[in-house]
Amino acid sequence: MIQNGALQQYRQIGAQSAVTAADPHRLIQMLLEGALEKITVARGAIARNDITQKGVNIGEAIDIVSGLQASLNRELGAEIADNLDRLYDYIVGRLLEANLRNDVAILEEIACLLGEIKQGWEAISTMNTSIAVQEGGKAVSSSGINPR
Repeated sequence: MIQNGALQQYRQIGAQSAVTAADPHRLIQMLLEGALEKITVARGAIARNDITQKGVNIGEAIDIVSGLQASLNRELGAEIADNLDRLYDYIVGRLLEANLRNDVAILEEIACLLGEIKQGWEAISTMNTSIAVQEGGKAVSSSGINPR
């Protein structure tokens, strides 16, 4: 018992450290990873007929998606933000339906959608990394900061 408690505390500290050190782009990736993890756990809970765990994990996935939705920057990219807003609304509705019906197929659909969004964010990260160029003989990172 003590060992499990210590392990859980260690994991929480590790997660808090990762969040503290992450840039906003990485935070979005972490939230998407978290939502996907919650959906995976909920799928397992449905298979085990563990209604409590299913509900808790779907609820947490809804909270994460709602947080992503609330963080959309409509000033920076109105069309993309509007599209994501509608997609997040759809995802939340489908998660509620999956919870109500104990429907693994809906959770798989949502996992695919969130996986595609996550891949898009990863592609942006890869693109930003590869944009690092030589400018005037000095290495310049994608953020414009000269890494020395």
